[in-house]
Parts: sequence; structure tokens; C-alpha cells
Amino acid sequence: MVLRIATAVALVLTALALAPAAAHLFSLANKIDMPRDEYFVAQGVYRGWAWLGAVLFAAVGADVAAGLIASDRRQDGRFAFAAAILLALSVAIFFVWTWPTNRATANWTMIPDNWRALRAQWEYSHAASAAVNAAALCGITIFAVTRRPTATA
Repeated sequence: MVLRIATAVALVLTALALAPAAAHLFSLANKIDMPRDEYFVAQGVYRGWAWLGAVLFAAVGADVAAGLIASDRRQDGRFAFAAAILLALSVAIFFVWTWPTNRATANWTMIPDNWRALRAQWEYSHAASAAVNAAALCGITIFAVTRRPTATA
């Protein structure tokens, strides 16, 4: 029962972690060529989204926990661990490419001379995160549907 609960929590949190990244990805085509003033207005809708990072960190922990619990029960936790690694990669993408653009623009409230390059970096880093998070969701889903049921699972 513990493994089932851990797997369900990992699956839900991993899916929730994908949601904001997917929203950014699906808005990219409409935003990437916006004029400066329109783009900065559009960026204002993301105020407060930083709190969604907590879901991403919780999903990493939940995926690791599910993998560890499965391993303790002599089951294969590789896909859960792979999902956790992919989510951690998404965190790295944020801190290497997205966060510096947020800092350079004071969270898109200040317009620096290189705003176009920063916009491209911000938009494409979110697209990369969406792809990585989608792969993580696939991994934890494969884990959920392929693990061997046991009497104590």
C-alpha cells in the first residue's frame, strides 16, 4: 500500500510540475515575436509563478521516494529514478538559463538593451524544461504501470 501511495503522489506531482512548463511552451509561438511593450505586458501574467517551483522540488522528492520504496521491495525503481533525474535537469535548466534572464530584467519589469536575446533565452529555456518534464512524466508513468504487484505493494 505504501508503494501505491508513493507512486500516486509521484505521478500527480510530476504531472503538476509539467503544467507551468507546458503553458510556457504553448505560449511561445504567440509571444516570441511580440513587440517589446506587448511582450513585457504579457510577462506580467507570470508574477507569483515562482511558487510553482515548490511543486517541482516536491516531485523530485516524490519520484526518488517511489524509486527507493520499490527498490526496498526488490522491484525496479529505474524509471522513477530517471524521472527524478529529468526533473532535476529541469531545475538546472531554470538556474542556468531562465533565472539569469529574470534577474537581468528584474522579473520582466525593467527593459535592458539586450531584451530580445533575453526573451529568446527565457522562452527557449522554458521550452526545454517542458520537454524534459514531459519525459519525466513518461518515466514515472512507465514506472507506475509496469511495476510488479506484490502482497505488500
